[in-house]
Amino acid sequence: MTNSEQDAVLDEVAAIRELIRNSGLRCTSARLAVMQRLRQAESPVTHAELAEELVPLGFDKATVFRNLSDLTDADLVTRTELGDHVWRFEIRDPDDPHEGKHPHFVCVDCGQVTCFSDVVFDKSTQKRANRIGRVTEILLKGHCRECGSA
Repeated sequence: MTNSEQDAVLDEVAAIRELIRNSGLRCTSARLAVMQRLRQAESPVTHAELAEELVPLGFDKATVFRNLSDLTDADLVTRTELGDHVWRFEIRDPDDPHEGKHPHFVCVDCGQVTCFSDVVFDKSTQKRANRIGRVTEILLKGHCRECGSA
């Protein structure tokens, strides 16, 4: 690892520590590991997926789940259920004006989840949604490119 790569990792760790502490939580090695992994993820991850990566590093499944819950309660992580009764977790962007509520696409064949974090609903769509109630999740289902071409 080059010096610039090491500096980038140290900067990321420092930023995560500050986020955790500013939320009122203690910055433990487990919380740091969970946050690092979630920041690297390109789509929401399940507790099982996260545990699979972190258990070999010395964290047990219960610790991973407890920290996911604590980080969710502290608004650092969002928890989403995408119709399959499995909670998925992703990092919450504090600068996101939509409070992390972006659509997700779920392939009905393979279960792959993709975030549409750049999709923004215009004011008229938001007004219509507000007349109905408070939107907490937007879910799109279909066939991913890989499954659709098979």
